[in-house]
Amino acid sequence: MRQIAKDWQDYELIDAGDSEKLERWGNVVLRRPDPQAAWSKDNTQKLWNKPDAFYHRSKKGGGSWEYKQQVPEYWTINYKELTFKVSPTGFKHTGLFPEQAVNWDWMMNKIRNDKREVKILNLFAYTGGATMACSAAGAKEVVHVDASKGMVAWAKENMELSNLQGNTIRFMVDDVLKFVQREQRRGHKYHGIVMDPPSYGRGPNGEMWKLEEQLPQLIDACMQILDDEPLFFLINAYTTGFSNIVLENILKTTLLKKYPNGKVEAGEIGLPVRNNQLILPCGIYGKFHYED
Repeated sequence: MRQIAKDWQDYELIDAGDSEKLERWGNVVLRRPDPQAAWSKDNTQKLWNKPDAFYHRSKKGGGSWEYKQQVPEYWTINYKELTFKVSPTGFKHTGLFPEQAVNWDWMMNKIRNDKREVKILNLFAYTGGATMACSAAGAKEVVHVDASKGMVAWAKENMELSNLQGNTIRFMVDDVLKFVQREQRRGHKYHGIVMDPPSYGRGPNGEMWKLEEQLPQLIDACMQILDDEPLFFLINAYTTGFSNIVLENILKTTLLKKYPNGKVEAGEIGLPVRNNQLILPCGIYGKFHYED
């Protein structure tokens, strides 16, 4: 199944090709690498040569931004009722993955249609796109867990930008597996769990994370703190080592086995390319839920 983030106004994927993408973030045009764009770019698109900023990869790893126009240190963009801070980082990212809007919409719809006081857990929560979406949709409490202090601080800024500071959002700088295991010992339960695990990573105390090796263990731990009638369980991944069929099989042999009346779906998420109606693939998802 393919899910396309097509409802943006403040973000636009202008063109993609030759392992690069050309994007509009509000009024700022960025040119960045993207290995998934393996086809040819549209060389008649003049903005390829006139971006506001151009990220160059280094042969030694990493890279740097070349600013062709004066670009603010940060600015904001809106997605429906949500507002996010955007800022070019040293690792080519901007602090937001716009393709995730399809997951935000899905979770928001689930929460709004549930009559319970919903509690949501967001793991590997980054700058909090999913956190803000769930909170804005009416979740009674959202717990946001990430190993990076800097990303959690950024998420708190997004909370204020989206005027959600009056809502119950708990921010935790922690290793996700250790946090989930502690929540189990505390007897805490969640109606919905969303996670966006990296292929590789480190916890705040140097804990190693490798998706292929540790995802099954994390899912098993999460199932211990999932409500007896869960609202959803959503995994997003960018790793090239997993296909969406792998995610589907993992969820069928774990979540669906425990909750046999539920449903498992998996597929790719992507962004529409304005110039030619192509789709840029942006990762995979797997989700468990009950039929609406």
